Amino acid sequence: MASRHAGAAVELGQVMIIAGIGCRRAVSARDVAAAIEMAMGCVGERNRPDRIAIPASKAGEAGVLGAAESLAVAVVLVTQEAMEKASERTHTHSARSLAEMNVHCVCEAAALAAAGMHSKLLLPRVVVGNATCALAASEIDS
Repeated sequence: MASRHAGAAVELGQVMIIAGIGCRRAVSARDVAAAIEMAMGCVGERNRPDRIAIPASKAGEAGVLGAAESLAVAVVLVTQEAMEKASERTHTHSARSLAEMNVHCVCEAAALAAAGMHSKLLLPRVVVGNATCALAASEIDS
């Protein structure tokens, strides 16, 4: 996968990497940023993801917003319906995620949903402190 600056426009045929985040309330920006860094390192990417995806219900989560700002990455809010559809494609199955959000894994579902219906999970859930991160990628077709 070619590395590029996170702020660059995505061109036709390029892969977009989405970091899906799951977290507990009042998660620190440090935990979120560290989870993203760990995930990106696991797949050999040194740069930032193209976007950070979170459930719409976490829209005001200061730690996620702080990490996104420090990484200069936009946050995508994923609807509950989109999360539930993407849940069928997750690898991790968490009883807590299922009970609280009706998805198998919040971070994986958020990443897959934000990356599109033809996206693929690059990395299942990694955990750092109170944050989880998964990476999904999708070819841009239009």
